[in-house]
Amino acid sequence: MINPSQKEAQTRKFRYERKFHVEELDAAQVQMLVKRHPSIFYAPYPPRYINNLYLDTVDMENYHDNMAGAADRHKVRIRWYGELLGEIIKPILEFKVKKGLVGGKYSYPFPAFSLDAAFNHDDFQKLIMQSDLPTDVRWHLRDLNVVLCNRYYRWYYATRDQKYRVTIDNEMTYFQVKRTHNYFRHKYVDPKAIVVELKYARELDPTANKVASFFPFRMTRNSKYMTGIEQVYL
Repeated sequence: MINPSQKEAQTRKFRYERKFHVEELDAAQVQMLVKRHPSIFYAPYPPRYINNLYLDTVDMENYHDNMAGAADRHKVRIRWYGELLGEIIKPILEFKVKKGLVGGKYSYPFPAFSLDAAFNHDDFQKLIMQSDLPTDVRWHLRDLNVVLCNRYYRWYYATRDQKYRVTIDNEMTYFQVKRTHNYFRHKYVDPKAIVVELKYARELDPTANKVASFFPFRMTRNSKYMTGIEQVYL
């Protein structure tokens, strides 16, 4: 695992992310529960589609570390918003790091690229090596392959003091990504599954149970990356 310089990366402080997997309610019902929460959540941003390309080693080390529940693990992804296919103008490279129960993130601007049937591993690697990414990041990415694409729709909520944030994700779609020629036809769609995440800083954990207790959801170790790999490959 690389250790990106904070001077080169946009960093997010380590925080808790409690995840809840919901199947009994629809998205509108989940939103209503959040809006009725006594902490008074509001929507700071409009909802939008989120798209990700996940990268992993040939031996799928990131997948297996997450499967084993390793204390220190990470995921590497390229994220953008809006349309899935076509010219991707402002993608972001993200290293999502997990240390025990808390997680952080290092982000870098990524070069624009096209996601279509011509998308392939070799061209993507050339794009990485010709980019303005820090040298250690570029060399780390040389050992990775794009293995999964996923897309979902997200609503955002936060308390007025910004101490607690909630996201609601649905329309989960996962695509297998091949080294050459990708028509994005081998996919798995899970229209019923909804993932709710409660996010807050480490120092707020002692009082977080009070906030979480109002949600009638089952907490889970849900990982979109893990789910996607298992649905389109295994």
